[in-house]
Amino acid sequence: MLSSGGKAAMMRRALFLVAAWPGLALAQTAPNGDIVVLGRGLDLPPGTPAYGATIIDRDRLTNDATGRVEDVLSDVAGLQQFRRADSRSANPSAQGATLRALGGNASSRTLVLLDGVPVADPFFGYIPFNAIVPDRLAAIRVTRGGGSGPFGAGAVAGTIELVSAARTDLPPVAGEAFYGSRNSESISASASPTLGRGFASLSGRFERGDGFMTTPADQRVAASAPARYRDWSVGARGVLPVGPDAELQVRGLAFGDNRTLRFRGADSSSEGEDASVRLVSRGRWQVDALAYLQARNFTNKVISATTFRLTLDQRNTSSTGIGGKIEMRPPVGGGHVLRVGGDVRLANGELFEDAYSAAGTVTARRNAGGRSAVAGLFAEDDWSIGRLVLTGGARIDRWTITNGFFRERDASGGPITTNVFPNRSGAEATARGGLLFHAAPWADLRAAAYAGFRLPTLNELYRPFVVFPVTTQANAGLKPERLRGVEGGIDLRPADGVQFNLTGFYNRLGDAIANVTVTPTLRRRDNVRAIVATGIEASLAWRRGPFALTASYAYSHSQVGAPGTALDRLAPAQSPRHAASATLAWTPKSGALLSLTARYVGDQYEDDLQTNILPAATTVDAVARLPLGRRVFAIIRAENLFDANVVTRNQAGSIDLGTPRTLWVGIRFNE
Repeated sequence: MLSSGGKAAMMRRALFLVAAWPGLALAQTAPNGDIVVLGRGLDLPPGTPAYGATIIDRDRLTNDATGRVEDVLSDVAGLQQFRRADSRSANPSAQGATLRALGGNASSRTLVLLDGVPVADPFFGYIPFNAIVPDRLAAIRVTRGGGSGPFGAGAVAGTIELVSAARTDLPPVAGEAFYGSRNSESISASASPTLGRGFASLSGRFERGDGFMTTPADQRVAASAPARYRDWSVGARGVLPVGPDAELQVRGLAFGDNRTLRFRGADSSSEGEDASVRLVSRGRWQVDALAYLQARNFTNKVISATTFRLTLDQRNTSSTGIGGKIEMRPPVGGGHVLRVGGDVRLANGELFEDAYSAAGTVTARRNAGGRSAVAGLFAEDDWSIGRLVLTGGARIDRWTITNGFFRERDASGGPITTNVFPNRSGAEATARGGLLFHAAPWADLRAAAYAGFRLPTLNELYRPFVVFPVTTQANAGLKPERLRGVEGGIDLRPADGVQFNLTGFYNRLGDAIANVTVTPTLRRRDNVRAIVATGIEASLAWRRGPFALTASYAYSHSQVGAPGTALDRLAPAQSPRHAASATLAWTPKSGALLSLTARYVGDQYEDDLQTNILPAATTVDAVARLPLGRRVFAIIRAENLFDANVVTRNQAGSIDLGTPRTLWVGIRFNE
């Protein structure tokens, strides 16, 4: 395995080549100067709506009160992170995304793709939301339910597809600067010139803030500290035509993130360098091929809640992800759209941490890690028969978990524990199918069934962690999670500018990975027999003139099935039964904007035994945009306008709170 420094250096070189080469190539002058490349992937097959989806457009992405992708995703009722906090005040390793109340898990049960590339951390499985900047995106499509075509091995709760902004979305020069409560700052800028028949885009963002006190006033001590944060990201993307119907898309990203949580010295950091190359051909034989490389690192310092001294220094957790896929669409005709292809994902990672005594001396040095790989083949077909579209597909995946180990030594280097875990492998066959019936010009009926699986992350297998006073042990014997589900729904368009969607579902996640309580201060990652979730999801979109309303609601009745244990028939941790969101916006032709967003999340339990509850919370955000000139806007934003208390953690009465009322004023420029 490469060292952390070696991997970082390798990735910096790769990032430079990926970012610089297309800029040189695109500088060639096209014969007629036309822009023929938009930087998108292949068109969606006609059966895609059978699985239902929610689309978040660019206007919504760039006009949220927080300016953060994870908060905009909360418009999709039922989508949640492990914690209710966003990426300014949550520990980065807790940023797992899930849907349909299938149980709180810091690793993502939802497959998140950016232009077809998985973005989850190779070791932890969390999503680096701070590195995903809304104004770099054209749209987001959220599909609930298991299964997917490429990279479908990770989609047990759903798929979130992030689509980069294309030529038509990007002004040549853009920027914005905001100043907010608690000395918070956010600055971003981008340049996106047209080069020949293609384009390039270079963008960056920097944010910082003194932070708020996550600890309630009556629980603060001298060591309590606000949740300070500082993060940055730089991205480069280029699109180059390589033939009459083909284009090459290259992308590079580098980011860094530093946060403090609860106590002075409880600092965490994450950093990453990603690069990808994608070839898209829209000829008679359509092809979508990509390759990607990720280098990530994570550090975390744990401060004792009794001595307020350093008790654990997770000083280095380096990881690498490598993968690729190819999808082909042969011209089979007869109303069919056939897709065949394969994909592969490789992950390896290693952690180094030191444990400290109350006196400040090292008591143990730990080193753990391993490798995992998933390679799959898939085939899907959409068959249009008049007003009926049938869709179906299957995958076969081969997975391996290898080189797993855990070593613990004393302060002088003497061995305490040495575990070398056996290599494991297996194969998973999954499938999905659906139908879409255009019953009337204003009504569609749909139904779907699907299966999916998720391999445990290296973090779940090998890394123990502490959230004082509870220690959670890793489990190198974890089995893959397996989902089976069905759903049905109706999509209505009863009038111009009105759309209503309703879905009912049943999902069963077998061998679900959960943090299972062993004693009041000890938990262990383990497979429970199943988590079963049933429920309904509804969404509404209405637009008339300058007014627009979007709303969503999710009801999820979720239970753990673990006969003979204390968990049986309990609600899984971090799984609210009710969630709702609504945004009302006014956008006159002048370019002004006024919008209000209300979000509600119901009661949920912190832990698997339902001993600690996180109360329901309702927050309201507001945004006002005023044009100062043709391309210049003044913007005022308000997060949590009515200063609601949002409990994000409750460990036997030890509370963490989410973002209080936060006001921002800024300026935006688009040329």
